[in-house]
Amino acid sequence: MDANAAMPNCLAGVRVVDLSQFEAGPSCTEVLALLGAEVVKVENPKSGEPGRILMGGPKPGADSYYFMIYNANKKSVTVDLKSARGLNLVKEMAAKADVFVENMAPGTIERLGLGHDALAALNPRLIYAQVKGFGEGSPYEKNLSFDMIAQACGGTMSVTGERDGPPCRPGATLGDTGTGMLLAISIVSALYERQRTGRGRHIQIAMQDAILQYIRGAFIQHARTGQPAPRNGAQSLAGGTAPAGIYPCRPGGPNDWVYVFTSHNNPEHWRRLATVIGRPELADDPEYLDRDKRAAHEAEVNAMITEWTRRHTKHEAMRLIGAAGVPAGAVLDTGDLLAEPSFETRGILQVMQHPNGTLKMPSFPVRFDGAPPKVEPAPLLGQHTDEVLGKWLDLNERDIAALKQEGIV
Repeated sequence: MDANAAMPNCLAGVRVVDLSQFEAGPSCTEVLALLGAEVVKVENPKSGEPGRILMGGPKPGADSYYFMIYNANKKSVTVDLKSARGLNLVKEMAAKADVFVENMAPGTIERLGLGHDALAALNPRLIYAQVKGFGEGSPYEKNLSFDMIAQACGGTMSVTGERDGPPCRPGATLGDTGTGMLLAISIVSALYERQRTGRGRHIQIAMQDAILQYIRGAFIQHARTGQPAPRNGAQSLAGGTAPAGIYPCRPGGPNDWVYVFTSHNNPEHWRRLATVIGRPELADDPEYLDRDKRAAHEAEVNAMITEWTRRHTKHEAMRLIGAAGVPAGAVLDTGDLLAEPSFETRGILQVMQHPNGTLKMPSFPVRFDGAPPKVEPAPLLGQHTDEVLGKWLDLNERDIAALKQEGIV
């Protein structure tokens, strides 16, 4: 695995002060770290960020898997933000940094004296990035938000679920990680621009606003019909051409399904599929070849495909239908994905060798010259305090020992 992963170092030399917590902000800064930036988490000396204890870890009292998976490749410094000296340390770090990221509750960072205007005055080159729940000017800008709130208010839940059922929260954390990805590319863009202007930027992204980016297809549907985009089960948002949905497979477990899709614009998909499922006589039958006429036979089409898929595992179905040139995808759960060896051999899944235990986790999936970024362990609480304060702020061992004695770091 290690031979198929390497640090791309695209952001080598970039210093990031990270005051974010949980998932949205940490997802952003983790990507920056995986791409080579030196990302320093600033945490409470007593407990660290709340994500360290969320949902359990490799052993009792250890950092959680949650923290490990969203904080790979970072460093940890502990600073008491309730002390004036601690706040001054963060300001001094910001003065030496390229990027500052925070996602605290509305108004918190300003009350600490670490708002954009204060830090930009110290470092005009600083890229100051914030994650908000709701955007400035929104009637809800003072409200707290988490992933599920953003997905409710941003529209994903309205288009997720069965046609006649209630809205559902998608399993993917688009409100958190999705927001973090948009913020990361914005930070990288601002860093690129700074080479020309010499000045930083104030970047803000609201989780609700980010979700709108991920449901652009729903706005296409609304523009076409003049009505809110509907929920459509496992079919594509626009409905698709029958067949377009999930079909049950052998042996009938909760995720033993395969998605089969025939394009609006390619009649060959139907011809090929009809042959695969043993109905070649329907391949050129006008009642089925024509997509609009086939839609009138949707129930019959779904029944004949189901009769075929029930005789095959989802992997067999995907292989046979896909080999015929028809889009098909087995519904793979986390167990299936972890067991698929090609993800690990290609470096897409990597094993984090953490002091508290191992964790197989996804790396950043983009391959740089053939290899994705290498995953390094998430930091222990305060693991890099001495190193960072020494290198960034030129504090000596005696200075740092005094700060520890006073409980500031």
